[in-house]
Amino acid sequence: MTNQFKSTLIQAIQAAGKIVETRFQQSFQVAHKDGINNLVTEVDTAAEAAIIQIIRAQFPHHTILSEEAGLLEQHSDYVWLVDPIDGTVNFAHGIPLCCISIALAYKTELQYAAVFNPMMKELFTAEKDKGAFLNDTPIHVSKKSDFERACLVTGFPYHAQEGKEHPIKAFERAILKGLPVRRLGSAALDLCWTAAGRFDGFWEANLSPWDIAAGYLILREAGGRVTDFKGKEGSYFDKETLATNGQIHEALSALVLGA
Repeated sequence: MTNQFKSTLIQAIQAAGKIVETRFQQSFQVAHKDGINNLVTEVDTAAEAAIIQIIRAQFPHHTILSEEAGLLEQHSDYVWLVDPIDGTVNFAHGIPLCCISIALAYKTELQYAAVFNPMMKELFTAEKDKGAFLNDTPIHVSKKSDFERACLVTGFPYHAQEGKEHPIKAFERAILKGLPVRRLGSAALDLCWTAAGRFDGFWEANLSPWDIAAGYLILREAGGRVTDFKGKEGSYFDKETLATNGQIHEALSALVLGA
């Protein structure tokens, strides 16, 4: 059965990847959700439909939680978490930093994950307790322990939570320390690139489960650590995500919190 899970995951993400790659830098309809820059395109919808069709064909009784379709409840312990295009703003503007993200959880425990950027031909995968891979080559987080030399990545939510410190403040603190901070526009890629050792740490607030579930497992299987901003172990349903190589975790937490 596990091979069927994995093969379905890969089949679904590759089918969606073909749609995304084919439509990249082509004309398509773009709509706005809650916020001027919170976009959805007809390509998101088409990719999502392909993913759901493939999952449903193999596992008709599994629940699916997908960004555009919402919760397709089947009262199952198995839940597929789907983001047909993470980084839709990038995709809509012809920027190839976007991806398809799919994870499978059993009783909320992540089992399988895949994140695919078809434009860059990079497929990140992970299986619980079996490691993380980029195009079938094992990946690991960086070994950097000197926070002053860390390379970081972050993202800004469409709406900052009321009563919370604005995310630009943590960004400012990092910049004033002279730290390089990047912003890719895709939380899934942020996590995967941290898993691959390209970044040493990532933080962002107000993410949804489909944004980070796959990257969450990939990062952990690559030897990284994921918590909330205070360092508390949580889950991909949390509204705060702090992910690092483990070596700089406390230092990044302190910077984000302004401690």
